[in-house]
Amino acid sequence: MITVRVRFFAGHRDIVGRAEQTFPLAVGATVGTLWSHLVGAYPRLAGYTGRILFAVNQQYADAFTPLGDGDEVAFIPPVSGGTPTELEPFHITTTPLDPAPLVAYVQTPADGAVVTFAGVVRNQFDGRATAFLTYEAYAELAVPIFGQIAAEAQARWTLGRVAIHHRVGTLAIGETAILVVVAAPHRQAAYAASSYIMDRIKTIAPIWKREHWADGSAAWRE
Repeated sequence: MITVRVRFFAGHRDIVGRAEQTFPLAVGATVGTLWSHLVGAYPRLAGYTGRILFAVNQQYADAFTPLGDGDEVAFIPPVSGGTPTELEPFHITTTPLDPAPLVAYVQTPADGAVVTFAGVVRNQFDGRATAFLTYEAYAELAVPIFGQIAAEAQARWTLGRVAIHHRVGTLAIGETAILVVVAAPHRQAAYAASSYIMDRIKTIAPIWKREHWADGSAAWRE
């Protein structure tokens, strides 16, 4: 037998009732085997089958990935910075975001354009009043994914530096949830890369948003 550590996020954690647990498996078990066992133990997880991503030891994997004793496994539900002393271009933080240090980091004499995108908490969604939002992230995986996405953009366009900071925790209306800052010799590439990066973050970065409505109810947004 082997034992793996399973981490739960967002809606999965609500179903299971905990953030992590250890799980015994037979030698030779795969990620898919583990998911099947979890669905058997927590039937409400079945609704996520086919709509999740897998990660083993903080790297994306697939259902056929074999598991070893002591592995950390995360099942990523559908996904919807403060500045360190030495600025990290890719960062998750619980403190308010400031674009100025990121702009200073990305800009060089070779760049004719710096595009800053700020994702801000708004006061409604589909006409329904929002009170506040909470964000949660699998930070150990999200930060490398930010770097991967930036590299993808740099392979598609002629860019300089890229910085991505995301805030987690409780955010009030009007607060900034994410900053994407892109430098490039020309503005067209910087605009296009900024949009591409945001689309990719919303698709693959393990970050979740819980909408808290003005009527007191709340729900995870996918």
